[in-house]
Amino acid sequence: MTGFLSGVAVVLVLSLIAGLLPVFRGGVPADRMLAAQLVGTTTVAILVLLAIATDMPALLDVALVFALLAAVTLVAFVAFGYRRVE
Repeated sequence: MTGFLSGVAVVLVLSLIAGLLPVFRGGVPADRMLAAQLVGTTTVAILVLLAIATDMPALLDVALVFALLAAVTLVAFVAFGYRRVE
């Protein structure tokens, strides 16, 4: 089971790398924020899988912190950072 979970984590890391491309490429700020949210969600999933695979419950706490930071980042972006250009 550990091998399977590690394999899924590797696939998620590849997805994470693909999700970082729009962040570095630029474009509309909303698209970049959406890509950053994808990175945060994927990071949480990877940490949960690794916590189960390696039997390290402390990684679940780190995953929870990442999930909270991703939510706060999105709220801050909507409240302060994103100004619609018309």
